[in-house]
Amino acid sequence: MQALLKLSRGIDWLNTQVGKYVVWLILASTVISGVNAIVRKAFNISSNGFLEIQWYLFAASFLLAAGYTLLQGEHVKVDVISSRFSKRTQIWIDVFGYIVFLTPMCLAVLWYGIPFFTRALASGEMSNNAGGLIRWPVYLMMPLGFALLWLQGISELIKRLGFLQGLIEDPTVKKIEKTAEEELAESIRNLAEAAKGNGKNKAEAH
Repeated sequence: MQALLKLSRGIDWLNTQVGKYVVWLILASTVISGVNAIVRKAFNISSNGFLEIQWYLFAASFLLAAGYTLLQGEHVKVDVISSRFSKRTQIWIDVFGYIVFLTPMCLAVLWYGIPFFTRALASGEMSNNAGGLIRWPVYLMMPLGFALLWLQGISELIKRLGFLQGLIEDPTVKKIEKTAEEELAESIRNLAEAAKGNGKNKAEAH
């Protein structure tokens, strides 16, 4: 069990790293959307490629962050009934859900999603829209995202079994940490301060 708990910590670390960086895709999508709107209004120039890259990035952020969202316990849950049960019963309900529902769903998506991606990669499938983008990068997000979600499901299952054996504390208790959005905002603020400091140093040098 200790080896499994070590594996769980490794999966948690992986999805934490993914969650930290994938949030930047939302910022990139927002910036591209804003620039595209300005260019279209100001110069009457646009491209379907700009529109498609926005939903490529949004799809990537949504799918790749699914495992991180599960790690943080932020997926929608209906606790009206389970909240009436003891903590151990709630944990057993989670165990049942991960085994019976989450795992088969993820494996089904991987079973159909991987060939879907490989066919598009081999054929070089392109968008049907004029100026559109190649399709395989966004198709890759499906198996990749559900693989990360499945791994996180395994991690959550291990942690719940560890809790039932009295080896770890309650894994459903949320730890007070910075969210991915808060870390993104802090990163942007630090970059802005660094840029401001560099500009000031250059001005003093002149």
